Amino acid sequence: MANRQPNMNDLMKSPQAAQLLKNRTAVENLAKAPETQHLMNLLNQSAGGGLKSAAEAAMKGDASQLQGLLSKLMQDPELCGRMVAAARGALGPDKPLTVKMRIGWDAEQLTGVAVARQCEANGADLIAVHGRTREQMYIPPIDVDAITEIRKAVGIPVLANGDITTAEDAKQILEQTGCAGVMIGRGALGDPWLFERINAVLTGQPEPGEPSLNARMSALRAQIYEMCEEKGEWTAMPQARGQAMHYMKGLKGAASLRRYCSMLEHFTDVDKLIEAVYKLQG
Repeated sequence: MANRQPNMNDLMKSPQAAQLLKNRTAVENLAKAPETQHLMNLLNQSAGGGLKSAAEAAMKGDASQLQGLLSKLMQDPELCGRMVAAARGALGPDKPLTVKMRIGWDAEQLTGVAVARQCEANGADLIAVHGRTREQMYIPPIDVDAITEIRKAVGIPVLANGDITTAEDAKQILEQTGCAGVMIGRGALGDPWLFERINAVLTGQPEPGEPSLNARMSALRAQIYEMCEEKGEWTAMPQARGQAMHYMKGLKGAASLRRYCSMLEHFTDVDKLIEAVYKLQG
């Protein structure tokens, strides 16, 4: 099982995925649901994401609520392994199964190697490692050595994650860790062109220039439009406010534009925001 390799070419042809956040029952139920079988060709289990409810439950000592939840799983490598085994059993041998994790819960519980080995032994095809503990959240800088240690401990591909905001960042972390690739998260917010720049640098091609203002605003509008189409305006627009703010980075009048973003209520407001952007850029 440890030698299974995900078929990335097939994944890219139809890259639907489902991420599981809670427990073994959720793994089994979602993986077996008939309505998801024809859509989902990759299952991702998260043992590394932070969740406010989990942190609040931890402070309250509510162990039942925390059982099997997100990065709290980093304290129990064997439970991680059992969840991966449950997912693999429910999915069958053909669908790739990946795990996103951190390097540990805190400085005293750097369980990343143990968790990674459990995941590999129980059927995971690939692991993405965020180079901080749950306690650190997103500060300080990532621990490159810890990612490297985890990569060396398993035979399946490992992706490095954290603080990758430029193509050079991606190239550097791959050279430092020997990982098979990188996973981009917050670094791509407001900058979907980051992937193109990284790909160019890693394949020895000229790095594309910065997108024009027209390209940035077109991407912003298209993203929010797709959000509204998928979720409905009522649900999408509150979420779109934060997304729009990222597109204001580096623009003249960015502070006032971000305030405008915080007041978006309808999709038509996006066009008004874009008009304000052009006006302020002169």
